[in-house]
Amino acid sequence: KQNDGNKHNTVVKYITNLKKIINMAVTNGWLQKSPFVGYKSAYKDVERVYLTLPELKSIEQKEFKMERLRLVKDLFLFQCYTGLAYSDMARLTDKDISAGVDGGKWIIIRRKKTDVRSAIPLLPMALGILSRYQNKGGKPLPCYAIQKFNSYLVEIADLCGVNKNLTSHVGRRTFATTVALANGVSIETISKILGHSSTKITHQYAVVTDLKVSEEMTKLNDKLT
Repeated sequence: KQNDGNKHNTVVKYITNLKKIINMAVTNGWLQKSPFVGYKSAYKDVERVYLTLPELKSIEQKEFKMERLRLVKDLFLFQCYTGLAYSDMARLTDKDISAGVDGGKWIIIRRKKTDVRSAIPLLPMALGILSRYQNKGGKPLPCYAIQKFNSYLVEIADLCGVNKNLTSHVGRRTFATTVALANGVSIETISKILGHSSTKITHQYAVVTDLKVSEEMTKLNDKLT
């Protein structure tokens, strides 16, 4: 931790993976005893950054003269309205976009990270972004390398007055929290769209906001009174 500069949760993740390998070695008789017997490690709660609705709208409404910023803005907003991970968005093909069960356009893919099926009905904002890049390069969306994308997002945040560290992950969380959960979409549906293997993972993305708490408690108050 001290040498590599890893944060607490990263260290816990590495140790957890190492414990699995050691336990496998014990099971197979390669080791007599696990050195991790009795050792417990726990993740610390961290602030999960997402955009509020006013922040999201400020980026939507901002006009950029530079083409690279216009593209990165569109790619980020596409994440905010689909929940796609950047790696999945970068490898999209025309074949991944087809008619869904409702007749509308859907993205249907297997996620690169987990190989879990993800089915995403495309909202009007996402469809509008796709329409701007038709017949450009043979792919639905032209994408930068992730490092360059994230560095340009820092510029966009500064120009839009958004005092948050924007990354591609923020777009995914914004979809889960501000676009979906805040508008009544169930955690199970969000999990299906994000391509998670369980809703436990989705809970890390979809943050219950103060606004959501207020709405739920108002409904409860109406029922009680």
